[in-house]
Amino acid sequence: MIDNTNVNSVFDAKVVDPNGEKVGTVKQVYVDNTDGRPLFASVATGLFGTSESFVPLEGADVTGDELRVRYDKATIKDAPRIDADGELADDEQDRLFDHYGLGTGVSTGTDQGTRTGTDDFVAGAGSTTTGTDDSGIGTDGVRGAGHDVSGEDTDDAMTRSEQRLNVGTQNVQSGRARLRKHIVTEQQNVTVPVQHEELRVESEPITDANVDAATDGPELSEEEHAVTLNEERVVVDKETVPVERVRVGKETVTDQEQVSEEVAHEEIDLDEDGRTRR
Repeated sequence: MIDNTNVNSVFDAKVVDPNGEKVGTVKQVYVDNTDGRPLFASVATGLFGTSESFVPLEGADVTGDELRVRYDKATIKDAPRIDADGELADDEQDRLFDHYGLGTGVSTGTDQGTRTGTDDFVAGAGSTTTGTDDSGIGTDGVRGAGHDVSGEDTDDAMTRSEQRLNVGTQNVQSGRARLRKHIVTEQQNVTVPVQHEELRVESEPITDANVDAATDGPELSEEEHAVTLNEERVVVDKETVPVERVRVGKETVTDQEQVSEEVAHEEIDLDEDGRTRR
């Protein structure tokens, strides 16, 4: 149970829903103006924690640095968008109570709480203080609006804060590749030289050199000479031979991506004799 005695432990706690799923981090606590009872916590959610959602502290429990609330992550992220910059108006409270099914919000108002250097919890502006002096501390000993995060019992220094981006990377699967082969038939045209024999008839005159061979035999006769002709014919044969090996590998390529996000910082102004210096 969250009350005035342990509310300091809620700040910066990791918020988890009933299923144990992380929702975000507590940034601010809003209390009832009348009795200082903690009512809501603003939870930083979204990328880099740039959005804040309100969640009721009723029924919540804090253990170590973990705040377990009664509502699931989706319900919290769908809560009405309200600027976590000060006191909650009545209509804003009613919207939150209606979203979480808690009926109608109280009409006394809530205000942004502030943690102190002790175990006590101090309400901000709109709490039951009876006035303030120049230091911003109420005449009853309770600090009012403008309480610096450096604490109540500090010197005259003021702490200036700023938001900084924490950018990282994560590995995600972007695709898959596999090798697959299939048969493709194509037509090839090859020119092959082939030889063949052709019949050639030659006649030569009778000379002293060949007269004996020409007149060897009967003077008149019937003869027949056979000549065989040859030719080359194309013979086609196919063989399968390995030509190359293909494998799939991967390599890491580093690219540069620009991340653009708004960050806020505090600036301190000094008012001196009517002049303002930053």
